Amino acid sequence: MLRALLLSLTLSALVGCTSKPIENIQQTVPGSSVRSSADMQQAIVRALNKREWLVQRVSPIDILAEITQRGRHHAEISIPYSASQFAIQYRDSWGLDQQDGKIHRNYNRWVDNLRNDILQELQAQSLGQP
Repeated sequence: MLRALLLSLTLSALVGCTSKPIENIQQTVPGSSVRSSADMQQAIVRALNKREWLVQRVSPIDILAEITQRGRHHAEISIPYSASQFAIQYRDSWGLDQQDGKIHRNYNRWVDNLRNDILQELQAQSLGQP
């Protein structure tokens, strides 16, 4: 009986270690990085494509995107943007154990990598690189 209890507690602890609070990113960018909201839109779409997110919709104020990994993990995000800032907001998911404001840590890694790629794209644009 004690062995079963210890095994159960160990498994619960391991599962809990993979869940982290859902990260919703708010990012302001330096004025020299972006000339217009169209530049921001272009940088976001390039970063999404680089990370293999599927762009669902592009509008002048936001972008909707989704990603499915190995057919088992799926996330959907909204990226509202302007010429000076963007956000990456959680919309929905499956296979990522989303519950009570927490989600599998891979989701946060995906959106953090996406943020870094958007910033790199903006930097490349400001330097005049393709």
